[in-house]
Amino acid sequence: MFEGINFYLPAIIILVLFLATAIRVLREYERAVVFTLGRFTGVRGPGLIILIPVIQQMVRVDLRTLVLDVPEQDVISHDNVSVRVNAVIYFRVVDPEKAIIQVEDFLQATSQLAQTTLRSVLGKHELDEMLAERDKLNQDIQEILDAQTDAWGIKVANVEIKHIDLDESMIRAIARQAEAERERRAKIINAEGEQQAAQKLYEAAEIIGQRSEAMQLRYLNSLNAIAGENNTVIVFPFPVELGDLLRRGKNGS
Repeated sequence: MFEGINFYLPAIIILVLFLATAIRVLREYERAVVFTLGRFTGVRGPGLIILIPVIQQMVRVDLRTLVLDVPEQDVISHDNVSVRVNAVIYFRVVDPEKAIIQVEDFLQATSQLAQTTLRSVLGKHELDEMLAERDKLNQDIQEILDAQTDAWGIKVANVEIKHIDLDESMIRAIARQAEAERERRAKIINAEGEQQAAQKLYEAAEIIGQRSEAMQLRYLNSLNAIAGENNTVIVFPFPVELGDLLRRGKNGS
């Protein structure tokens, strides 16, 4: 009995090794780029696939969205300001065949392309645009990367600029500029307020000047306001026209 098992043992070992090297299981988000004697013969998966040992080889490709952190880049803006910028890129493989055949290492290639594109795009804009129009810059970088990586079977879904770091001297200069801008706006608002007040006073003077009675009533209102605010005795000249006005009103009643 044992002699029979020993006779078949080499065959069993060979079969086990064959199955171990021939059978592959791919997850739902994985694909296998298969080469037969070095030639591309198709993309397989997900699930169970069988390869012919030695004759066939495969390369696994992950189809999930990948996150690539772009290292800090030294960028000189269009107005000659030196800044350090880093970003993050979200992309995924949409064509496993191209991602393996058309480029040696699509992760490394995408990273290098992202670095050069980041410097190129931001270098065309001034510092104020980098700080204020980040969404637009993200969109521009994403479109350029997506167009250039299309030949590699890669889809760039999103690009986000994370940080824009400035020198201390530049931060102080921006703070002084912001303070000057706030002072300028405050002066403009104050001047506009004085202009509107002067215009209203001019209109009121025109209205009061058309009727002498209105001027006398304004005079009385001023006296009443002053008397209510102070306990001291204040002597004002009493206009003759106001006395005549009061007498006429008294006689009329």
